[in-house]
Order: sequence, then C-alpha cells, then structure tokens
Amino acid sequence: MALRIDVVRSGVTNTYVLRDRGTVLIDPAGSARSGEVPRKVLDLLGTPPRLDLIVVTHCHWDHIGAAASLHGATGAPLAVHKADAEWLREGKVVWPSGVTTWGKFFRTAVAPLMLPFIRVPAIAPDLLVGDEGLDLEPYGIEGRVVHTPGHSPGSVSVVLPSGEAFVGDLAMNGPPMCLHPSFGVFAHQPDLVPASWRRLLRLGVRTVYPAHGRPFPASALRA
Repeated sequence: MALRIDVVRSGVTNTYVLRDRGTVLIDPAGSARSGEVPRKVLDLLGTPPRLDLIVVTHCHWDHIGAAASLHGATGAPLAVHKADAEWLREGKVVWPSGVTTWGKFFRTAVAPLMLPFIRVPAIAPDLLVGDEGLDLEPYGIEGRVVHTPGHSPGSVSVVLPSGEAFVGDLAMNGPPMCLHPSFGVFAHQPDLVPASWRRLLRLGVRTVYPAHGRPFPASALRA
C-alpha cells in the first residue's frame, strides 16, 4: 500500500492522517467540548476506527483540543515530547509570544479576548518522546518523529524518507497567520527555530506540511 496523506481542517488548524501499513494521526485539533470527536477524522479511519498512534507536534491548545476524545474513541497511544507534556497533563492553555509585527499585535490585542473562552481537556500522554525522537516503523509508517524546538520547547516534526515533513507551527503558510511561507509568527524560543530548520534541511526535507496553511517547498525557507 502506498502512503496516503489526508488533511482535515479544524478552524485554521490542520490535522494530518498518514496511512500505509498503519495509521498515524498528527495534531488532534478540534473542539474541546466534552465527548465531541471530529467526525471527519473518524470517517477517514473507518468502522471500527483504526488508528495506531497520535502524534502531537506541540501542546498548544489549538493542536490538542480533540486529543482526549480521539484517544478515547480509538484507543491509540498519544505521543508528545517530554518538554511539553505537562501542559497536556494539566489541560493548560498556552499561547507563546509574538515574534513578528503581526504576531505581536495578535498576541497582545486579540489573544486576550479569546483565552477566557478556550478549554483543553487534560489527558496524560502514553509515550514521552525524548530528544532522540521516535521511530514510526512499529506503527506502520516509514518515518520518524524529530525534535525541532523553537515554537515550543517540545516541538517535534514528523519526517518521512520521501522528503515530506509535518512541522506543526515551526512554519506557517496562509491567512490569518501569514500570506506566504514563513517561520511561525509565535514562538517560545525563536532563537532555536533556525537551527531546527537547518536540521530538517539536512534530513532531506523537500515539502513542508504546516499546521496552519498549505504545503510548500522547503526551498522557500532555505535562506
């Protein structure tokens, strides 16, 4: 079976589903309402839903809203980097600082209006990813989870040998975040972002799949 990549949008956040010998979901975005499961994702997974692993690229609220519901519906283990895991365990709503003019404006003027209404169900991760990453072969996907800090201390990317990389918010490409491929507009550790990108390029990444926006060639960020 050839690798299949499906994308499900939840607001402005992308959830990616990789299917080959197994099925791996990247970023369980969605509503945090109790018991609500993203129907489009379950439709992709079939009946009963088959899911071998859930990977969270980082534990910000817009990437983990459906983590608890998808975990409960499928029984798939939930993998996060150890540096972000406490946010998930506590159901903590986290929003990093802006690092561009637009990001700074959004963080100071818009985010405070949204934060009081955001809820994230707390859930303990099943797998803590260390800096050495995680091999996805046991879950039926040829690829690896790679630690790429910067947007958050525990940000990770899923890198496939064919050159695709699913990078969370290490880059963005589309409104309302940005108009063209760029580094993310928010970050906890912006000084680490360039090093993480250099690592991805050394791994042979050719196509970037951001959590916000459309896929784009990695060459757009090479400079």
